[in-house]
Amino acid sequence: MVTRPSATGGARTRRAGPTFDYACRLSTRANARMSTPAPAVPAAPGRMPRQIGYIIGNEACERFSFYGMRNILVPFLIGSVLLGYLPQGSERDAAAKDIFHMFVIGVYFFPLLGGWLADRFFGKYHTILWFSLIYCAGHACLALFENNANGFYTGLFLIALGSGGIKPLVVSFCGDQFDQTNKSKAKLVFDAFYWIINFGSFFASLLAPRLLDTYGPAVAFGVPGVLMFIATVVFWLGRRHYVNVPPSRQDPDAFSVVIRTALRAQAQGQGRPGLLVAMVGVVSAVSMLLLWALSATVALPWWPTSFGFVITACLSLGVIIALGGWGASMQLERARGAHPDAAVDGVRAVLRILIVFALVTPFWSLFDQKASTWIIQGREMIVPHAAWWWPSWLIDNPAQMQALNPLLVMLLIPFNNLVLYPLLRGWGVDVTPLKRMGWGIAISGTSWIVAGVLQLWIDDGQQVSLAWQSLPYLLLTFGEVLVSATALEFAYSQAPQAMKGVIMAFWYLTSTFGSLWVLLTNAGVRNEAVTAYIASTGLSENAFLMFFFAAFAFVAALAFGLYARRYPMQDNYRTA
Repeated sequence: MVTRPSATGGARTRRAGPTFDYACRLSTRANARMSTPAPAVPAAPGRMPRQIGYIIGNEACERFSFYGMRNILVPFLIGSVLLGYLPQGSERDAAAKDIFHMFVIGVYFFPLLGGWLADRFFGKYHTILWFSLIYCAGHACLALFENNANGFYTGLFLIALGSGGIKPLVVSFCGDQFDQTNKSKAKLVFDAFYWIINFGSFFASLLAPRLLDTYGPAVAFGVPGVLMFIATVVFWLGRRHYVNVPPSRQDPDAFSVVIRTALRAQAQGQGRPGLLVAMVGVVSAVSMLLLWALSATVALPWWPTSFGFVITACLSLGVIIALGGWGASMQLERARGAHPDAAVDGVRAVLRILIVFALVTPFWSLFDQKASTWIIQGREMIVPHAAWWWPSWLIDNPAQMQALNPLLVMLLIPFNNLVLYPLLRGWGVDVTPLKRMGWGIAISGTSWIVAGVLQLWIDDGQQVSLAWQSLPYLLLTFGEVLVSATALEFAYSQAPQAMKGVIMAFWYLTSTFGSLWVLLTNAGVRNEAVTAYIASTGLSENAFLMFFFAAFAFVAALAFGLYARRYPMQDNYRTA
């Protein structure tokens, strides 16, 4: 409950919404507009809350710190002593990619923990502050332990924990600072968030690779660490001005509670097939974890030796979500009576949205590889310094090509909203969210076709200009805008108010499973039968995988389109 003074000197309360309420309307690449509980001291009509500056300043520094270290992680690992046990070449490249994508998995898994702790125990402010301190410790480990594997990997874990822990909270905490008197200003703030995210990513992508080349990893990882420390201090300085929504009590009609009721409920003359399906999921997940643990000491011919803990844990989580959701859907009607119809209908809406999200995960397997596979490809290309049109003062390192992504995002979103979508509507084309997402996945696959062609040129011994990578970056970013900036708009409209936080949690997991597909593919190409097949195609391993991921995206886009045709659209925007 949010407590604030009343006009008569007493106190009145307003129940807080879910932690993810604002974040559900704002993907990391999209605008948002909503209202949240009123501040402790009502702002004057039309006035911007003074504490917003602290939150925006925190976001600017934090995004620079995150993208700064993330975008140099693969180049650092390839050339570091941490992978010195591997020869230079494809083995070391593959190991660096594995580490990078395991890190990404952690970043997008830990929002579940941060959101839960904030909602149930500590509130947003304290959770953000404490996870930010963990975040700072992780950066310090990267800077101090560049030659120590245990210290460096501990740093990556702490950054994944800290970054993921605050990810679902900062935007929603910002929303808590507005009330009915100044909610019109909220859109300006969310627009600022969007620009700050891309602004930080753009300059971090340009600066961090230069720092790595010029001053070494201690400085290159240290500067983002300093920025994260500044972000934490800036956030702490606003502590006396923030509206702090206390953690909510356990919701008796929450998503997980309704699921549990449905699975346990018995119907006269009927069995519980849904419970059986869900239990198969749980048993399968536990069995996989036990097999992984056993394989560490005993050779198991039926268990892939390349499946480490991260792959196994993610597969286990996926099995539980898939079979648990399927089982719950089979018996969901049994929860009526024990829970309000709105709660049961909300759970069914979430389960339908999960199928959409599952079909989006291949997109993230393509998107996140721009910071791994595409950097590795860029290292084999020629930087065209001699060309008069090439900005050598800006880009002299393949890793800096990642700056194109945030720059293009800032250009493409207004272009789509102001030019492309109105033009398509004028031609009679209905650009629904599901259509945009399906086309976004397909266009992302096309970007990997282009990248694969570039790899074929490289494999043929041609000197390929790094400038050619601009084309796949353009296509991939266009796909990102269609998918990421649309997905939460779609999910928000489909899920009832009480389930919007659950949707945000599952949305972050799409990135986790996207990186899981990359790890599974990398594990597959270590199999002798797979490598022999790749060799028989006449393609290099890199080129083959690029075309493979393109095909993966096209299949996902086709499945997405088929499911979208029979998806029952809802409209769950709240009334004014």
